[in-house]
Amino acid sequence: MFTGIVEELGRIQRIALKGSSGKISIGAKKVLEGTRIGDSIAVNGICLTVVSIQPDGFTADVMAETFRRSSLGQKRAGDLVNLERAMAAMGRFGGHIVSGHIDGTGVIRSCQKEENAVWVTVEAKPEIMRLIVEKGSVCIDGISLTVAAVGKEWFQVSVIPHTGEETTLLGRKPGELVNLENDIVGKYVEKLMGLARTGERERMKGTDGKGETEETGGGRRITMEMLKEYGI
Repeated sequence: MFTGIVEELGRIQRIALKGSSGKISIGAKKVLEGTRIGDSIAVNGICLTVVSIQPDGFTADVMAETFRRSSLGQKRAGDLVNLERAMAAMGRFGGHIVSGHIDGTGVIRSCQKEENAVWVTVEAKPEIMRLIVEKGSVCIDGISLTVAAVGKEWFQVSVIPHTGEETTLLGRKPGELVNLENDIVGKYVEKLMGLARTGERERMKGTDGKGETEETGGGRRITMEMLKEYGI
């Protein structure tokens, strides 16, 4: 588990592909402290397992699914990446709960400066956008950010100077891909609500055979009792 607080900018040294999978070697320093083989490091938000450690970096395996889901396949030797070690048990939650499992990619559409901040607009597919909530959390290339505005096919974040200096985000140009991870709490709520709707439909069919009614709308209304029932 990660928090989306980038610890260090690493530099890709080598990407070795064999078919649709391979290994990636990344130059780093800070994230090597206390790291052992088998530990996890988030690379641009992608949870990768360290398979070897060198004095100036580490190497990780990358499976085909990771290349399909993320922007990693577009990276080349020399590119900078955001790095974060898995959260220690006694660590602080500076960002939000980040799993390191990429939901998909988005496209940078614009970067517009406003006084000391920069508004970054990201276009994303419907399966990403349905879980994007204004003032909620989103992880972009491993960076925990607050959603500042939401449109039908896009969302915006406002990047403060420190985040811009310590991460790769403001170095991205319009048209470039970024890795996106939705808030995991939202994903669980969506899943549980789907189960609730399915269960309600089955119960209604079992009682009167008429299926959905105007009262249920195909699902249960959100109440405190329903949320407690599903452990939310």
